[in-house]
Amino acid sequence: MLNQVIAIVKQVAQTEVMPRYLNVAHNHKTDGSMCTEADIACQQALATALHKLAPYPVLGEEMSEEEQSRQWAAGVDGLWCIDPIDGTSNFVNGIPYFALSVALMKHGKSVLGVIYDPVADEMFYAERGCGAFLNGFSLPIRTRAPDLHHSLAAVELKRINDNITAQIALHPPYTSQRNFGASTLDWCYVAAGRFDVYLHGGQKLWDYAAGCLIMEEAGGHCCTLLCDDFWADDPWQRSVVAALGNDLFKEWREWIHAANLKPAPNV
Repeated sequence: MLNQVIAIVKQVAQTEVMPRYLNVAHNHKTDGSMCTEADIACQQALATALHKLAPYPVLGEEMSEEEQSRQWAAGVDGLWCIDPIDGTSNFVNGIPYFALSVALMKHGKSVLGVIYDPVADEMFYAERGCGAFLNGFSLPIRTRAPDLHHSLAAVELKRINDNITAQIALHPPYTSQRNFGASTLDWCYVAAGRFDVYLHGGQKLWDYAAGCLIMEEAGGHCCTLLCDDFWADDPWQRSVVAALGNDLFKEWREWIHAANLKPAPNV
């Protein structure tokens, strides 16, 4: 099934997404995020093909919240979770950092994940218990940093509390940080060893469903700001604390916890 999902994702990217790159109208949803005809066309094409492959309910980012809730409830034994274009703002503005994401979830956990960057032609994928791969090469592809001080961090500060935000601004514990605007690819970059540590204030189900599995299968570890078991937190809004390698993950998590206890300075 994994190879079939990979083929579906690549085909839909070629037919529905890339022909519209740099040439698509957009509008804003009620939450302020962007949506384009490419998002809608991609989601419809993926949903149709995946449901034919395995007739599970399909949950996509561009569905209404009511429909998403119905699909989630109906998909306990199997659920396709789709983010048709993660990084739509990048897609609209010609920034080549966006991806298509598909996960197969069972009993609230992902068992298969595929994320495709069509600009770079990079296909990240994993099945639970079988490792993670990029275009056929086992992940990670780069040796991780030896400690937090030497690490490169992916950090998204939206929805992070003021205590942690202040400590990151005043006393960053890593060498450098990035934020490129596509959560699914952020997970994959951690899995590949391109990022060493990762912090995000709040992701939706489709933001993490495939990426978290890929990172875990590459040897990564994660939790949320509220829960040590990442998969046990609220499925609709999860923060992320993650790193490639257990030692680095423990150091990063301990720093986050300590920063959370330090009051932000008065400005």
